[in-house]
Amino acid sequence: MTAVPGGAGCAAVICGVGAALPPHVVSNADLTARLDTTDAWIRSRTGIIRRHVAGADLSTTDLAVRAAAQALADGEPDPVDALVVATTTPDRCCPATAPVVAARLGLTGIPAHDLAAGCTGFLYALATAAGFIAAGTARTALVVGADRLAALPAPEDRTTVPLFGDGAGAVLLRRGSPDEYGALGPVVLGSDGTGAELIRASRPGALRMEGADVFRHAVDRMSTASREAATAAGWELGDVDRLAPHQANSRITSFVARRLGVPDDHRLDNVGEVGNTGAASIPLLLTHSTADGRLKPGHRTLLTAFGAGLAWGAVALTWPDLSPTRPPGYTSSGGSRT
Repeated sequence: MTAVPGGAGCAAVICGVGAALPPHVVSNADLTARLDTTDAWIRSRTGIIRRHVAGADLSTTDLAVRAAAQALADGEPDPVDALVVATTTPDRCCPATAPVVAARLGLTGIPAHDLAAGCTGFLYALATAAGFIAAGTARTALVVGADRLAALPAPEDRTTVPLFGDGAGAVLLRRGSPDEYGALGPVVLGSDGTGAELIRASRPGALRMEGADVFRHAVDRMSTASREAATAAGWELGDVDRLAPHQANSRITSFVARRLGVPDDHRLDNVGEVGNTGAASIPLLLTHSTADGRLKPGHRTLLTAFGAGLAWGAVALTWPDLSPTRPPGYTSSGGSRT
């Protein structure tokens, strides 16, 4: 691959978004038929109404390819120069998911690699791809978050089974200028391995999570990272038009918005319809919110996430003018927000 100019005057600019969800939907009523829980209990503690679950015929790679293809169609790019896939649930340990995704998209020969940072993986991957562009390694880059988390909890665990769904989301980046709509602003990333045991899974069916501690860390870390990203961008928190947090559950995202002083109607959410989709969460949210009209060109937007590792991050940007097709399989129950 031929290197392209980078430098201090260039930025990674979002020019396309895409999403993919499995067609099979599992409602709270479906779960209450086999778990010791109720729809009211799930909704009050998580905000989740339903989630999409992949069958044996739909892999993490399949979901990633579908989301990436939509982002490419939305962005109409120059040839793609690099691909990063963030996932906690690759189809196999080796080979990595990204080269297979690239090959299925007809992008054989480009650098492609996986990145594992839990639910914060998409932001880590976004920063990595932006680094490729800044260094001149790539002019355009695809960033995909894809996870099949529904199989990770023990089937009988009523506290974690309702949380997770499967899906993929993607963004297309191109080289541009820092003052453009869509240009990634300051990126804040962090980790703390002393909390690694708070969220852990050695295999499917073995997920364990210390709920109260995770809640506290998630609110603290996402709030702090968001403040740092906004400050680095030269924004007051009152300037933020949209907060796009990782969709862990609605109580966490509501607490983060409250901690930041962001009005609740400026907080984007789709957790009720898709659950916690891990690294897919933020790009799914961005795609759905753009298609629904909740996220508009010129909105000053903070992306923030927290997950296993422990790992967290935030990114500031002004949202670009995009027109993604409405993702198949997604039905918003909350309507559009102004």
